[in-house]
Amino acid sequence: QVQLVESGGGLVQAGGSQRLSCAASGGTFSSYNMGWFRQAPGKEREFVAAIRWTGSRTYYADSVKGRFTISRDNAKNTVYLQMNSLKPEDTAVYYCAADRLRLGAPLTSAGYDTWGQGTQVTVSS
Repeated sequence: QVQLVESGGGLVQAGGSQRLSCAASGGTFSSYNMGWFRQAPGKEREFVAAIRWTGSRTYYADSVKGRFTISRDNAKNTVYLQMNSLKPEDTAVYYCAADRLRLGAPLTSAGYDTWGQGTQVTVSS
């Protein structure tokens, strides 16, 4: 059974940087498309970034493009989200997700079948 565990969240000042990690266990990580989503209080979960299993293509929400970078290290079974120039509106619980079947719908939560428990990111102004 595949498990995803996020880490790296916390409190950061606006303009600062933070790197989230998501470690996978119990499956074949290198064959999964991976994504990051976030959910702010009172809002729906939204897409942030995704990376194909080969690492050859990445996707970003317009709100984070140019500030966030998704990457993966298949040798470590880990996907990362480097977040720069953080804004208070980036405050949310961040979730990583795996598309084990490679459904090919990276921008929607329906395209993923396995989720982590989430990590809180709080950006103070």
